[in-house]
Amino acid sequence: MPKMKTKSSAKKRFTVTGTGKIKRKHAFKNHILTKKTTKQKRRLTKSTIVDKTNVKRVKRMLAI
Repeated sequence: MPKMKTKSSAKKRFTVTGTGKIKRKHAFKNHILTKKTTKQKRRLTKSTIVDKTNVKRVKRMLAI
């Protein structure tokens, strides 16, 4: 059976931590930032862990 290919879009968006969790960035921090509050933009800057309901799907895209 051939190797599973990694989805190019997924490898650009997700990184795997040392403990095996998957890190992601927050959405809505690209453009139209003038109407968003400073507090909101500051919160969106920080990365977070992928929710457990989506981990299986993301791992399949990353071929882990």
